[in-house]
Amino acid sequence: MSAPHSLAEPDSFAEEVVLERFVAGGDALGRLADGRVVFVRGALPGERVRLDRVDAKRDFVRAVAYTVLEPSSARVGEPCVARRAGCGGCDWQHVEPAHQLSEKVAVVREAFTRIGRIEHPWVSDGGSVPAWGYRTSARLGADRSGRLGIREERSHRVVPTVDCPVAHPKLDALIAAELRLDGPGEVSLRVSTSHDMATAVLPAGRRLRGPAAALAGIDASPAGFVVQSVGAVDLRVSARSFFQSGTAAALLLVDRVRAAAGGALRAGRVVDAFGGIGLFSAALSLEGAIVVESSAAACRDATHNLAALGATVIEGSWEDWAAQAASLVIADPARAGLGRRGVEVAAATGAERIVLVSCDPVSGARDGSLLASLGYVPAGASVLDLFPQTHHVEVVARYDRGAAQEFDSW
Repeated sequence: MSAPHSLAEPDSFAEEVVLERFVAGGDALGRLADGRVVFVRGALPGERVRLDRVDAKRDFVRAVAYTVLEPSSARVGEPCVARRAGCGGCDWQHVEPAHQLSEKVAVVREAFTRIGRIEHPWVSDGGSVPAWGYRTSARLGADRSGRLGIREERSHRVVPTVDCPVAHPKLDALIAAELRLDGPGEVSLRVSTSHDMATAVLPAGRRLRGPAAALAGIDASPAGFVVQSVGAVDLRVSARSFFQSGTAAALLLVDRVRAAAGGALRAGRVVDAFGGIGLFSAALSLEGAIVVESSAAACRDATHNLAALGATVIEGSWEDWAAQAASLVIADPARAGLGRRGVEVAAATGAERIVLVSCDPVSGARDGSLLASLGYVPAGASVLDLFPQTHHVEVVARYDRGAAQEFDSW
């Protein structure tokens, strides 16, 4: 088995290692005889591997090529033809689906303990979307001939893709239609699971080519949008606005945020930070919420989606927002997390409860430590698998001002 190509010249190596656990980013961690940590992409905890080539640093090593000597019982064959050809989209297809969420819980627990300095294991399993057929959007590269596919991991090479097992059937049908771009570039496709709608974001001046029946259902205009149904709520999602991996993911995430927020949802004003298209405010029926979002397209969607709820949509940076009093803050920042300034703004609202959605265990743990330094006590975290077959993970964590509560309370 080979790991992704290293840009650095790899050193020849021949040492056997037993891997201990997964770490944030999806690699398996082990230790060399000299005490250095080694990161092995594509391996599993408990496996014994021989490192054939490595990219060696002073304090750690990354395996560039290795051989599995004793495979884990959780290892499975990768079913996707494109993945076996190098597609970088699903880096955990070799992990048995039933084991993926528990491994992600362990990764989050380790990050929150080591980085967040939270002593007790208050991280729990919050559920998963179906292992296959869940994605409603895809970002595809086009090679020089315009043929679409998913890029190779850590590379610009396009792996031709005519079937994607994690794509929703409607999206997979578009991929299977063998659409082409009239030149190299990148295409973002999105489908609605409840309506016959699809969008495409194309490079300036480019056009899609392909079967007329497939093209007829795709809106590639700048004003293109789909309608996604999340429970009983229909949401407009513009082609350039962010949405979760699919409607199943959005529904599960909303459910966990509702549980974490508890009675604070109706206790007073709610601030929906990094609120996007208004998913939480709309699905939780938050009347009079304040939505702060930097994307102009998402703000237009949020204004439309929340018109009946009397929400205030503010386009701008969360870090620059002049905090207003609130009883609850729901924050769903990008992968980098809130950071110190973002945490300070959240705390400046005086909210008794902050519900933080993190898509990176490390930044989520770091934000948790910052919140604790400002008097917000951790009161539980729920780990969601919204991206099966990949190492990506979502965490919904609750922080209460000044009073610890048990995880089981939500």
